[in-house]
Amino acid sequence: MLLRRVALTMLLAGAASATVAQTSAMPADPTAPAAPSSAAADRPDKTPSGATFTAPGGWAEQTKPMLIELVAPEKDFGVAVVDVGPSADAKAAAAAAWATWKPSQTRPPKLITARAPRDGWDERQFVDYETSPNEKRDLNALALRKGSGWIVVLTDGNQGTGEKRLAAIGLIGQSLRPAGYARERFTGRTAHPMDAARIAELRRFVEQSIQELGVPGAAFALTTREKTIYAGGVGVRLLGDPTPVDGDTEFAVASNTKGMATLMLAKLVDEGKLAWNEPVTQVYPTFRLGSPQTTSKVLVRNLVCACTGLPRKDMQVILNSDPDAAASDTFAQLAATEPTSGFGEVFQYSNLMASAAGYIGGHIAYPTLPLDQAFARAMREKVWGPLDMTRTTLDFDQATRGDWARPHADAIDGKPVPMLGAGMKLNYAFTRYGAAGGSWSTASDLIKYVRFELNEGKLDDGRQYVSAKNLMQRRVANVSVGEDQVYGMGLEVDRTYGIDVVHHGGSLAGYKTDIMMIPSADIGAVILTNADNGQSLLHPLMRRLLELLYDGKPEAAADVAASAKRIHAEIATERARVSIKPDAQAAAALASSYYNLDLGPIAVARTGSGVQFAFRTMATPMGTRRNDDGTVSFVALDPTLLFTPLVVGSKDGKRTLLMRDGQHEFAFVER
Repeated sequence: MLLRRVALTMLLAGAASATVAQTSAMPADPTAPAAPSSAAADRPDKTPSGATFTAPGGWAEQTKPMLIELVAPEKDFGVAVVDVGPSADAKAAAAAAWATWKPSQTRPPKLITARAPRDGWDERQFVDYETSPNEKRDLNALALRKGSGWIVVLTDGNQGTGEKRLAAIGLIGQSLRPAGYARERFTGRTAHPMDAARIAELRRFVEQSIQELGVPGAAFALTTREKTIYAGGVGVRLLGDPTPVDGDTEFAVASNTKGMATLMLAKLVDEGKLAWNEPVTQVYPTFRLGSPQTTSKVLVRNLVCACTGLPRKDMQVILNSDPDAAASDTFAQLAATEPTSGFGEVFQYSNLMASAAGYIGGHIAYPTLPLDQAFARAMREKVWGPLDMTRTTLDFDQATRGDWARPHADAIDGKPVPMLGAGMKLNYAFTRYGAAGGSWSTASDLIKYVRFELNEGKLDDGRQYVSAKNLMQRRVANVSVGEDQVYGMGLEVDRTYGIDVVHHGGSLAGYKTDIMMIPSADIGAVILTNADNGQSLLHPLMRRLLELLYDGKPEAAADVAASAKRIHAEIATERARVSIKPDAQAAAALASSYYNLDLGPIAVARTGSGVQFAFRTMATPMGTRRNDDGTVSFVALDPTLLFTPLVVGSKDGKRTLLMRDGQHEFAFVER
């Protein structure tokens, strides 16, 4: 799936104190290669040419001539850091790296896209290779040049392991730097005030960025510890309609609901109704997670730590949600799910666990109400009301009346279009998982929450509403997300530049958002966008804000420009493999309906020469794609699920369509 490849790309090439590992004993034969060794903790490492990086804990390591090989604990996913030396270009460097590590890997590149020069590298190129869905394989290269010399990071292995180990894979690529390079740090610097000139510069950056990325509109706001110093918008609410975005335009804030939901939990801890470290079953006895043994270990903080090893189950939300079903469905799904790694071992983001956290908090606050009503009331009365956030709501119908931004995404031709069909159906379905991402807000409203965080629990009148102790518990590291990035409880802390940046992103169909606090500068910000490509503005906005505050190197604009080119290149490359008019033979062979226990039904409709798949939550026209292994995939053409493949197959004499999301495989069987 396109989105999954982009996630790996961002972590590996994107933007923890290392401990020295114990060395293994030398083999008896001093000329024999050393056996792979592993250490429990992340550790500093160095390539033969002197480039430095951090090796993730628990990964086996073997040093060979010209390369260092790192193998995940599952043993089916590897990363190699290869010193290639001088080479003609990134394509040649990647080919030389594969010849050194895995000579049998001779597939030509599918796509090579540039990243802006960064972290001491003069050139950075990401190389994608074609893999067929049934291979379940991640295959990529990151080529980095310093002067005339190249170093290439190769990744090859099982897609499910790659998803589970994304943070560790990202740590390797993010931390790799040329010998002698000194990182940019803002530690000890005094931040400039965000005066009118700097605010205007930040606004110009947002305006230019949305034009390059094809994002129709964005709203953003800035606050000091005392007051909001800017709230406004750029662009339009809907393509084809000149009505502008402003500071009071409603957007789905998506996963930025999580931080506000954990703030509600912090208030309950202050009230003595909850404790971060008590078993969940003590406050909600019917809670279950997989086995009884796993259930007994789950503490309240584990519900929102992204550290329990629970794999994502987002396809159930996307394709099989019933927005009218009781919120208790969250708990039914959790009871049927077992973590795929130990607690605290890896970062695995779970919307279901965050959803459960909000519903449990609402139930504790208002035990006589249905779960969804209790959660909504708890958010209104314990968070949004006290913070004077009058425009923030979980009410989908209320949010989508009046001044609201419509969602957008790139169509198969690479041009942005409104997502008023399948996209909005997905966003509506997500209201069932309210605490995980069901709220809507405005820049003017959401910045009040950011100011409250910046003031560590104090209201604008100076009263301590939530204790600093329990508010700050949400920023304590539970698990590493990458280099110098940790996840707390609904909030991340990023120390990439030597200072704390507390933030969290949000993503729904056609909406990408971020909140951020920079305590050392007494500044907070929010950014809300109404297009999927807005994802490529979130981190650059943080970077641009830091540049203005601390006279940082000008990097943000180049990152946006590179992302815009990459997005268009990825869509165009995939589009070239897809037949918008489905293969007639494959279409004729389809059953009229299919069913999967987890993802529900597919109703197949033929309209002339076209084919449509109707899932429970949405419908999309389908094209076909012939994969290199000889299989045929039907691929979604609606922007909401663009290029998502379902592989044609059979099982026990029945026709099937096979869908995967990394760690899961879903077989739709004809009925």
